[in-house]
Parts: sequence; structure tokens; C-alpha cells
Amino acid sequence: MVRGKTQMRRIENATSRQVTFSKRRNGLLKKAFELSVLCDAEVGLVIFSPRGKLYEFASSSMQEIIERYKRHTKDKVQPENQVGEQNLQHMQHAAASLMEKIELLEESKRKLLGEGLQSCSLVELQQIEKQLERSVSTIRARKIQVFKEQIERLKEKEKILASENAILREKFGGLQQRQGSSGEKEGEALCTESSEKSDVETELFIGPPECRIRRPLQN
Repeated sequence: MVRGKTQMRRIENATSRQVTFSKRRNGLLKKAFELSVLCDAEVGLVIFSPRGKLYEFASSSMQEIIERYKRHTKDKVQPENQVGEQNLQHMQHAAASLMEKIELLEESKRKLLGEGLQSCSLVELQQIEKQLERSVSTIRARKIQVFKEQIERLKEKEKILASENAILREKFGGLQQRQGSSGEKEGEALCTESSEKSDVETELFIGPPECRIRRPLQN
């Protein structure tokens, strides 16, 4: 009969789970013993049951095996700790160096602002004065450059506005010409209409219907 493959998951039935634990525990202890005998290996095996019961196997002394394990893990972890300590020392040294540089920069800044000059010698004061003069010269040169750039931008803007103004003048002149020609035509039409109306005679009759007097209407 072929044995089927066991699924690696927790056995829900408590009785079956206990039976399986007993069988596999004994098999594991047997394999550990065979490994220690066949390969001359130092083997230590510790098992706790679901109820907390201890089962162990040691090819020699369990305490000696545990002490050997501790020494091995300590020797393995120690180089990593040494590397960590070296990195920490390097970072502390770098932080101290940066703090020293920051203090020097702060002191130089205060001197440039005219503060803390009591401890400066004549040579240091002359150096600070020369540095300030160089800074002022650089600032003035930059200011002149900014002025020139602004002037160039304003000139370009002036050209654009002049071009737009010329285009608007041309449009306005054409509009005036069209309005003038249309006004002349309307004036001629009004004059013609008024002359035609002046030629029409208007009669006004006064009196009863049977004896109306025909009189011309005075303009």
C-alpha cells in the first residue's frame, strides 16, 4: 500500500495530534542519536510538548553543548558589534568636526556683522575690512547687472507697445474715413429729400363746406 503525502498543517483532532507528536518525537530522537553515532557529531536536541513537557537528547552533556553554542554565537556576533562600534565612533568624530566648523562660521558671521570685535587684532580687523570691501564690490556689480537687465526688458516692452499703438492708429484712421464718407452720403440724401418737400403745395380751406375759401398756406 502506497502511503500518501501528509499535508503540513495543524491537526485539528486532539487525539490524532497527540499520537502524531509521540510518533514523530521518537523518530526525531532516533535520528539525532544515529547522527551523533554515525557522523561523530555533537548533537543536542530539545523538544517541548504542547502541554509543556520537556524531551531532550544530548550526545554528551547538554550543559556543555549549550555553553559551546553560546561561545560560538558570541564569537560570531562580536565582529558585527565591533563594526557597529567603529561606525559609531566615526559618526561621533564627524559630528564633533561639523560642530567645530559651525562654531567657526558663526563667529566669522558675527565679526562680519560688527559683533564680537573686541578680541580681534589689527591684522584680523584689516582682513575683515578687505573681505567686506570685496563683498560690497560684488554686490554693486550684481546690482548694476540687474539694472541693465531691467532696462533691456523695459525697452523691449516699449517696442511692443509702440507697435501695438501704430496698429491701433491705422485701424482708427480707416474707421474715421469710412464714417466720413457715410456722413456725406447721408447729408446729400437729406438735402434731396428737403428740396422735394419744398415743391409740394399745401392748401387749407376755411369756412362751411358749401362756401369754402381757398387760401394758400403761408410757409
